[in-house]
Amino acid sequence: MKKYLNILAVIISVITMISGLVQVIVPKFVLGIIGAQITPTSAHFFAIVGMFMFLFGGLMLHVVYSAVPSRIAVLWCAFQKLGAAAAVGIGIFNGIFSMLALAVAGFDLISGILFLFYLKILKSDETG
Repeated sequence: MKKYLNILAVIISVITMISGLVQVIVPKFVLGIIGAQITPTSAHFFAIVGMFMFLFGGLMLHVVYSAVPSRIAVLWCAFQKLGAAAAVGIGIFNGIFSMLALAVAGFDLISGILFLFYLKILKSDETG
């Protein structure tokens, strides 16, 4: 089970890093895809969000490949994913993003839950 969670964590982390980097480089393009209003302010703040996505994706990648994985880092990466899912969901509910952004929220929700399972596996490895 841990092998598969490691692979999923790597895939999620790489996707998070790539999508975050795309948001940093071309935020207006991504805002257009998810149906948000594009202004210099929204593009700037969306790029900032992308930077943090890139950083948290990199952090989780480090955790997977660390000799001694940090459970606290996994917990905070899970919080980032769950928080992102909630934020995008609220944005959809408030009409800021189109329903297409639901795929983003779903990905983040599933990722956050998988990271919590990963945390549980790490914890059981330490105790067992």
